[in-house]
Amino acid sequence: MCGRYISPDEAAIERFWHLGGRSNPNPFRGLFNAAPTLKLPVVRVHTDCGREIALLRWGLIPSWAKDAAIGARMTNARAETVAEKPAFRSSFRRRRCLVPMAGFYEWQKVGGRKVPHYVQLLDAEIFGVAGLHEHWPGKDGAEPVESFTIITTDANEMMARIHDRMPAILAEEDHAAWLDPANESTDSLRKLLRPYPAEAMRAYPIGARVNYVRNDGPELLDPA
Repeated sequence: MCGRYISPDEAAIERFWHLGGRSNPNPFRGLFNAAPTLKLPVVRVHTDCGREIALLRWGLIPSWAKDAAIGARMTNARAETVAEKPAFRSSFRRRRCLVPMAGFYEWQKVGGRKVPHYVQLLDAEIFGVAGLHEHWPGKDGAEPVESFTIITTDANEMMARIHDRMPAILAEEDHAAWLDPANESTDSLRKLLRPYPAEAMRAYPIGARVNYVRNDGPELLDPA
């Protein structure tokens, strides 16, 4: 699964995806400990203005949900079933996004405890993970919510030593196909959701500070 990650600041996301300058007076400043239910940036395609950065809540709320609480259980979607699951299949066909990351965290079971690890790419400071987004209209007086989920796939050889799942990191050349809302070829889209090459990644154990959402900052990456 993917439960925490580094969310880059808005300026870095704009540079990486060549989005050009935005006039946002309150740009996203980045987080070293991005966690579920927080509003975090994704890159998606808007029908009127093309690619854009949007701040959405992590934890997808299906449009048909009775209340927003279901989002807490929808932080991840499995690549193997994302095209069929009722909560995700509509978004998979029409509302895909990229979740910008600079790295992510995973916990390895060692005896009776879980040891956090920091995972990053060797060849990129920022990368895009396959995601889905959805609009929940709000019910019983609740405000509408825009939300997203992160797609996970089988772990590669390196990640398998830590956990059996990993985020579905997309190669840069696949970003356009993934984001294209007119692309409804589920078979070709699913083929993009494969484990990232193990030789292009590294991981190392870090301290327990990352376990607490209130902790943030580069010191979370200090080796244990």
